[in-house]
Amino acid sequence: MRNAVFGALAGLVGGLVFGWVMALIGYLPTVAAIVRTDSSAVGFAVHLLIAAIVGGVFGVLVARQRELLFWGRAYGVLWWFLGPLTLLPVLLGKPVTWDVATAQALIPSLLGHLAYGAVAAAVLALLSGGKRQFRPGLVVRASAAGLLVSPVLGLGWNGLIVGAPVGVSYAVVFGDRDEGTGPALIRGTAFGFVWWVLAAVTIPPLLDGRRLDWTPAAVRAAVDSMPGHLLLGAGTALLTCWLGGLSRAVFSDDVRRAQDARLARGRVISIWHGVIAGLAGGVIFTGVMVAVGFLPTVAALIGSDSTVVGLVVHLLISQAIGVTYAVFFRRRSFDPASGIGWGVSYGFLWWFLGNLTLLPVLLGATPQRNDAALARSFPSLVGHLAYGAVLGLVHQRLEERVAPWHLTRSEATAARAAARHEQTLSAAPALWSLITVVALLIPLLVS
Repeated sequence: MRNAVFGALAGLVGGLVFGWVMALIGYLPTVAAIVRTDSSAVGFAVHLLIAAIVGGVFGVLVARQRELLFWGRAYGVLWWFLGPLTLLPVLLGKPVTWDVATAQALIPSLLGHLAYGAVAAAVLALLSGGKRQFRPGLVVRASAAGLLVSPVLGLGWNGLIVGAPVGVSYAVVFGDRDEGTGPALIRGTAFGFVWWVLAAVTIPPLLDGRRLDWTPAAVRAAVDSMPGHLLLGAGTALLTCWLGGLSRAVFSDDVRRAQDARLARGRVISIWHGVIAGLAGGVIFTGVMVAVGFLPTVAALIGSDSTVVGLVVHLLISQAIGVTYAVFFRRRSFDPASGIGWGVSYGFLWWFLGNLTLLPVLLGATPQRNDAALARSFPSLVGHLAYGAVLGLVHQRLEERVAPWHLTRSEATAARAAARHEQTLSAAPALWSLITVVALLIPLLVS
């Protein structure tokens, strides 16, 4: 009951923010139609009631979770699908239409649901007594990381302006997390999406003295900055993680980390696992590349236009990415679901890092990040997601077969079960879900 009440209060606060957005976009009369009226005031009251009920359910569902931001945003996306796309038409006596045109028309509602989930999660965390110790050193590291990454991404002065706030907010929201490079990359990517909604879609029209503009046309115009913000978030998280690791290595005298590194056998074996898993994912990805005729473009990296050469280069790149996955996500997948979750998220990261950024640069062009380029690259996005799913699954199955030499098989199984339970209490499943949703939104935003 306590969790439900706290969740309802959090949902009410989130509903106030969302209600303001709905008033701006003129959506309250549609909500009021549920009770057979077109009054905006009645629509606002109905909206707040729904927000409180949905928030109460959220409070019960996440009662044991240790961090709520990404769970809240994932929950908001879920209710965007359940609410305006599904239940609202049914309540109004209209047919349910799950098509691109309807979803595009409801993009303002999607962003409102994301805002609702974020605000509800923040308020619920405060009501639940969650405290985070302020660490000036972490804030300095994270803000420096944001500033260092922003020029590399070619965002110009805007990147410098956004880079420091991204780093500071990352430190304040997540604290000093010893979670490893791979999870930090995915967390940063999702956080970069949050900042894209704020910095590219929400704040500019307000600063110009205009109304909030979340129309499909405005969002589509801002899509070209999405890859940059995602890379900014990922790079900030990566550098913050590495700087934190360097700080602990230099200033900490705790020998348990070094001892654990010695006992955790198999770093070389893990790299071979990455080679095998990357090759398996590359084979799956090859089907997409053959279907769209992309292998000659890959072959152009070494001055050829041969499909066979392109296939060889593609498989070598697939194995190289597999090795980086094995290094970054070593001992982070405890079952097939987590392997696929991390793998798909990593595949999405490499879609805009590789296909949209590095590949054009290596071919002598500029990064291709506008809406037209994203639309043309949709087959590659599908291939990267499939590659990541196979990569993560195969690596997890291979890694599971190799237990640390100081543990028996039963002890290793018990350790994995405990680690899997800890992972479910973190934001990892919400991160996987949110990254998948962002990937699925790409064709919706650019078509």
